[in-house]
Amino acid sequence: MARTTVAGTTVAAVLAELAALEDPKVRAVNEKHGDDHGVNLGRLRGLAKRLKTQQDLACRLWETDDTAAQLLAILICRPKAFAREELDVMVRRARTPKVHGWLVNYVVKKSPHADELRLAWSADPDPVVASAGWALATERVAKKPEGLDLSGLLDVIEAQMRDAPDRLQWAMNHCLAQIGIEHPEHRARAIDIGERLEVLKDYPTPANCTSPFAPIWITEMVRRQHRQ
Repeated sequence: MARTTVAGTTVAAVLAELAALEDPKVRAVNEKHGDDHGVNLGRLRGLAKRLKTQQDLACRLWETDDTAAQLLAILICRPKAFAREELDVMVRRARTPKVHGWLVNYVVKKSPHADELRLAWSADPDPVVASAGWALATERVAKKPEGLDLSGLLDVIEAQMRDAPDRLQWAMNHCLAQIGIEHPEHRARAIDIGERLEVLKDYPTPANCTSPFAPIWITEMVRRQHRQ
């Protein structure tokens, strides 16, 4: 018998509903990006809205290791309810890019343990875990830079970004750009690092989007700030 949550919803019932939402065309697109699920994210969010916050159900869905179920779990959980150790285990179990990104952005960033995890993860030998630490660093750069060693972050980026694995490189590059955008005193150095390392310089970018190449990204965002 499926075990029910406080709100009366079973994991089995939710998994059945997710299976009913499966769309082969959506799966084919997602699999090109390393995400093994076929649920339209708009419909997934609609299901989350109907279920509302249910921490117990979220934890049970996460334990299934099913990508769609884990994405739903992230949307209905209470981010501040997780212990530091739980978040560490979760980020190491996040197998797909979408689950990893949502976990960091929607859960870890809202946790009281975010800064401890930033420090621990940034130096982790696992590049995917390290990328989570750099995502948290980027959040601090933008929203709460007090106490951050921005020069030290640039030193690490300058030394390691060019040869970093893709996901870690992307996270470091985002941090580099954010430092250049938000902190004028470090802007010239951030642009110089980007120009010399040439990371993502040739990244294919749609006409209406800003290139992730840090010098272009920084220059464009600063230009927009000055226009406001």
